[in-house]
Amino acid sequence: MIQVAQILFILSVLVILHEFGHYITAKMFKMRVEKFYLFMDVGFSLFKKKIGETEWGIGWLPLGGYVKISGMIDESMDEDQMKQEPQPWEFRSKPAWQRLIVMLGGIIVNILLAWFIYTMMFSTVGQKYISTEKIQKNGLAFGEVGQSVGFKNGDKIVSIDGTLQPKFNWAVIDVLLSDEVIIDRNGTEVKLNLTDEQKGEILGSEGKNFIQPRISSIYIDSVTPKSEASKAKLVKGDIIKSVNGKQFTYFDVFADDLKNMKNDSIKLVVERNKQLIELNARVNAEGKLGFYHKVQDKFDFQITNKLSFGEAVSAAVNESYQLLVYNVKQFKLILKPATGAYKQVKSPIGIARQLPDSWDWEFIWNFTALFSIGLAFMNLLPIPGLDGGHALFTIVEMVTGKKLSDKAAGYVQTGGMIFLLSLMALTFGKDIYQLILDKLAN
Repeated sequence: MIQVAQILFILSVLVILHEFGHYITAKMFKMRVEKFYLFMDVGFSLFKKKIGETEWGIGWLPLGGYVKISGMIDESMDEDQMKQEPQPWEFRSKPAWQRLIVMLGGIIVNILLAWFIYTMMFSTVGQKYISTEKIQKNGLAFGEVGQSVGFKNGDKIVSIDGTLQPKFNWAVIDVLLSDEVIIDRNGTEVKLNLTDEQKGEILGSEGKNFIQPRISSIYIDSVTPKSEASKAKLVKGDIIKSVNGKQFTYFDVFADDLKNMKNDSIKLVVERNKQLIELNARVNAEGKLGFYHKVQDKFDFQITNKLSFGEAVSAAVNESYQLLVYNVKQFKLILKPATGAYKQVKSPIGIARQLPDSWDWEFIWNFTALFSIGLAFMNLLPIPGLDGGHALFTIVEMVTGKKLSDKAAGYVQTGGMIFLLSLMALTFGKDIYQLILDKLAN
């Protein structure tokens, strides 16, 4: 329920402020705003109250929201109004440049919101990020798919398309978007060129977690009941020091050795309460003992830059810009079918499942800023039904001097809405299906 509350809060903040961007610019140019709704009021609304000329309300369907401006074909699809003679207070009666500003008002507010949140966060709790340099000090660890496409445990990333992103989370995205990755493998530089199909394998199985910090100790976090580890009397807190006399520095080396000992009996030396003890164990048919090791928290590699307010303003602008750039890069990846990146697009249900199950204001505000830039980018896309689609036709009108007819605009808007609703139905259906599968598996 906390995850649901978080996504509803984040969506509410973003939708209200995005629509306020349209509302305030429309009022600036003396346009009449008939409705201002948080969420969609298909059939009925949960709450509504008319103040002046505007009806303020909350819809029951949490799929965005809208501002209904007189004389404009929008989400409401109110074409009857368009059959009447244009009135001075209507959207269609205003100059193209004013209509363009109204169309871009929500996007502008989304960008300003991200900039404001980052400024406040950087000037209070500091600018925080996971350091690429620190996290790969001992090399990196890769999952099976990561290793199958050419990476090896212990590799260090030297550059990605000629540069190295200092923020690890973004560096991982860079790898998935890259043409060329240079890695340091035991002092030798190796070049990797991932194909779209290989990127698809990574995204389809391990995603952005396919690169992990290399763990320098084998610390048992929990033991699977009735497993070989349980039979060998391994317990939480044990640290495995050696197997058959061989000592281990990294967990990935230990795991690889176990795969070569399937169904074999082994002798373990573990450290328990600062004492070394010997245990007899057996490796199962999968090459495992049956325990979960403690994964080193990425936040152990976090850097916090304390910034003054002035420094925070500049850093926030740069952060917002970089996020917009990464949205463009990820969109390009989605447009490549071979990568399967389009399958990773998530609805609010899928996003909510990735949120923490405890209320953390710092995380929520950072996520809101990130999501705000994503919403701004999405609305910039020149798709009918989105702000970018409206803006495109207005720009064409400004350049050519020819305005799209109301009838044609209605057809375009209808087509755009059908496309967007179909896309939403697919993403919601995919996430609901995955949710059901996960529930059944548990």
